[in-house]
Amino acid sequence: MSANRKKVEALLYHAKPTPGKIQVIPTKKHATQRDLALAYSPGVAEPCLEIEKDINKVYKYTAKGNLVAVISNGTAVLGLGDIGPEASKPVMEGKGLLFKIFADIDVFDIEVGTKDVDAFIETVKNIAPTFGGINLEDIKAPEAFEIERRLKEELDIPVMHDDQHGTAIISAAALKNAIEIAGKDITKVKIVVNGAGAAAISCARLYLALGVKREHVVMCDSKGVIRKDIENLSAQKAEFATTKNIHTLEEAIQGADVFIGLSVGNVVTPQMLLSMAENPIVFALANPTPEIAYEIAVKTRKDVIMATGRSDHPNQVNNVLGFPFIFRGALDVRATKINEEMKLAAVHALANLAKESVPEQVNITYGKTNIQFGKDYIIPKPFDHRLITEIPPAVAKAAMDSGVAKEPITNWEAYKEMLAERLGTGSKLMRMLMTKAKSNPKTIIFAEADHLDVLKAAQIIHDDGIGTPILLGDKEIIKELMREINFDADLQIIDPKSEEETVRRNRFAKAYWEKRQRNGITLLDAQKWMRERNYFAAMMVNEGEADSLVTGYSRSYPTVVKPMIELIGKQKGVKRIAATNIMLTNRGPIFFSDTAINVDPTASELAGIAYMTSLAMKMFGFEPNLAMLSFSNFGSSKMPSAQKVSEAVNLIHKRFPEIVIDGELQADFALNPKMLKEKFPFSKLNGKKVNGLIFPNLESANIGYKLMKEFSSVGSIGPIIMGLKKPVHIIQLGASVDEIVNIASVAIVHAQEKVKNK
Repeated sequence: MSANRKKVEALLYHAKPTPGKIQVIPTKKHATQRDLALAYSPGVAEPCLEIEKDINKVYKYTAKGNLVAVISNGTAVLGLGDIGPEASKPVMEGKGLLFKIFADIDVFDIEVGTKDVDAFIETVKNIAPTFGGINLEDIKAPEAFEIERRLKEELDIPVMHDDQHGTAIISAAALKNAIEIAGKDITKVKIVVNGAGAAAISCARLYLALGVKREHVVMCDSKGVIRKDIENLSAQKAEFATTKNIHTLEEAIQGADVFIGLSVGNVVTPQMLLSMAENPIVFALANPTPEIAYEIAVKTRKDVIMATGRSDHPNQVNNVLGFPFIFRGALDVRATKINEEMKLAAVHALANLAKESVPEQVNITYGKTNIQFGKDYIIPKPFDHRLITEIPPAVAKAAMDSGVAKEPITNWEAYKEMLAERLGTGSKLMRMLMTKAKSNPKTIIFAEADHLDVLKAAQIIHDDGIGTPILLGDKEIIKELMREINFDADLQIIDPKSEEETVRRNRFAKAYWEKRQRNGITLLDAQKWMRERNYFAAMMVNEGEADSLVTGYSRSYPTVVKPMIELIGKQKGVKRIAATNIMLTNRGPIFFSDTAINVDPTASELAGIAYMTSLAMKMFGFEPNLAMLSFSNFGSSKMPSAQKVSEAVNLIHKRFPEIVIDGELQADFALNPKMLKEKFPFSKLNGKKVNGLIFPNLESANIGYKLMKEFSSVGSIGPIIMGLKKPVHIIQLGASVDEIVNIASVAIVHAQEKVKNK
């Protein structure tokens, strides 16, 4: 993607459809006059009076306990420097977004218009009653040290400057594991820290708390080694000044066991890396350009244990592994501060998590078969769903043990279950799906690329490295649209009707005719059909000239499905193909089947749909817990439609006893564990979280998922075709760009699975 295109994309992302990235959403009913009378006057007076009598009740009656302020004065923003409070606001909103999606913490971002330390501190103190915690962000050193120190002393809520402590906590966990893998003693390792800003100072301090000896740490700034004989050192730099007779980074790194880079790119040469000790540990954390490129480092030394700040290399030191979960644990016990014990607890929890068996869902997300503890995996992955259930409890327990928790947790299992429920939002699935697609991109045909929205989706797939598009349609229209949207890429553009495709078209026609000649298709018919883009595209996939296919934007679903069934064919053992939609609900992704194909399936066909849904769910890393839906509960109606569902359940239980499925069930019982347990304690779904719903017919499934989309603004991925031999997926007529991108990502992941299972 060109720099100009990135700029345009970023600006549009922030501007449309609503400026900014976060909003306030009511959590209480507000539809009636009664609701409003409770929300505001006169009802609101009651909680006000209760809080006046006992200030701690503010946590009971308001959102304070789950509300964090992300506060900055814009003096040290990302790699942008001192750009001012207004210009820093997009970054602070972004931080708020990360808090929400990773730990379900609400955020108000606050940009303060002062560089004066006292004025900044006074401002934060004055607004602190609103919040359960304060996340300081992008404040330049040395002021950042003083601001955090004083606020921690003068406030009774958690305060953390993430630029200092986030990188320190994540890198300390990675360092602990890297030292273990290298077979070294933490009390003896020699460390060079290149960089002397807030993050570097905090990292060095935390390493000492882990067991590193101060005399073994050498710190460098832009002028070289920080030495005791240098005049006018800041108090923080003086803390790590050395008496050793070395002056340059090149001298300092000789014989060092560890290099920590928190500076600028390309300052470490291969020769410098070669001068380090055996099994060197190199954390080149400058971003986007590391102090030494990953490829150069691993080529120079086979024994190097390498980490960077980048997502495209192993061992990414990413602050998102820390701050959301640290604040989550601190808020949940109403900690009065984030102390050293809590930070170290996060370090040890992260380090230990990397040693545990990695769930299959994480392997799937990152396109790996067996991620395991070692040189290329010393720190958990950001999309590891266990982070929310492991880090906050460790932090909360440390707060309790160190005496700073006002609301101790007594039931840890219930707490972990609550944490897991907090991340119900399905958007995480889409991020994981795209990450997996990027791990091994495949070719994908966009059969209607001369439509603007389809081409925009293809552009995103190409620019984000998700896959390699093949564009079908009128060449001149496609090229003109590409110019219009600045889509500058060297891709295959194919017009099936063109003269230049005559040979391939005839070859495809012959293959199709040979397959269908006993079904009334003549060679002339086949040649005519191959001029149609969907037939041509399907044959490209059939003949191995493309890995996957997305179509359906401009035509009704049934007219597109027909050629796909004829040309692609069904998988062995599949009698009827089906479709599922993944609904991205606030309780997690839920699969709806069959939403697009079978109008009124028989009991046997329903059983097949359920089986295919279970396979699709496993492909996405989910353990299926399926409910067969009806208007009836376990035989309460003898109507044929209810008995059909009951018979389908019996068939599944006999054919595939390993699948967790039950019914017939009404939807509320399926989705309400308490109701299910009370009324039907015998159900196989008791104690399970239902994540798949099998509808009795197309009518109910299609209406159900579309109502959810419109009334609840629930995102949807699909329909996802199940049962075809090849990764072919059909979008709904007039689908949005995002919906096309989602289905294209599914098709690419599906193609990866097909290759893996050959």
